Amino acid sequence: MNTQTNGFMTIGEAASRSGMPPKTIRFYEEIGLIGPAERFKNQYRAYSESDVHTLRFIHRARSLGFALKDIRALLALYRDRRRASREVKRLALRHVAEVDHKIAELTAIRNAIADLAKRCHGDDRPECPILDELDATTH
Repeated sequence: MNTQTNGFMTIGEAASRSGMPPKTIRFYEEIGLIGPAERFKNQYRAYSESDVHTLRFIHRARSLGFALKDIRALLALYRDRRRASREVKRLALRHVAEVDHKIAELTAIRNAIADLAKRCHGDDRPECPILDELDATTH
């Protein structure tokens, strides 16, 4: 059911069109990532097409792993038509470095677990290097 009034839509419609749950939209409004919603006469939140566009922008940035503080900066840069693209690139490259760091950490964890699993016989005996390592109090 379309409940648009004067070009505005309910939070449910905005959520559906942006790919975000209503709870997330309310959270982004609370922290000031998006502006406060207009209100229908019944005091329900009312969102414009522009609001949905901003929510999609945020959703896409979150899906790429950007932190909320970086999304706030990206939104400000997006809205500033006199921006220097080097600032956008700087944010993106910093994020790439953070992702590379996380990948290195996860790879180290994966390799440690794989090594422990390889050393475990996986048979009927109780000895298990995996449990021994988890029980170790010092490294």
